[in-house]
Amino acid sequence: MATGTDQVVGLGLVAVSLIIFTYYTAWVILLPFIDNQHVIHKYFLPRAYAVTIPLAAGLLLLLFVGLFITYVMLKNQRVTKKTQ
Repeated sequence: MATGTDQVVGLGLVAVSLIIFTYYTAWVILLPFIDNQHVIHKYFLPRAYAVTIPLAAGLLLLLFVGLFITYVMLKNQRVTKKTQ
C-alpha cells in the first residue's frame, strides 16, 4: 500500500510531467502557426532546442540504463564467483 508521502510524490511527478508535456506540445505544435512577432514567442526557447533537448535527454537515459545494467551484471558476477 502506498503511504501518504508516496501519493504526494506521485502526484507531484504527474503534475510536473503534465506541465512539461503541455509546454512542449504548445512549443512544437501550436507555436509555428502563431506570427513570429507575437508576444507569446518570448516565453519559449528557439525551435532548434525542440529536437536537441529530447535527444540529449534520451541519450542520457540510455547511458544511465546501460550503466545500471552493467553494474547489476558485474555485481551478480562477483556474487556467483564468491559462492563457487
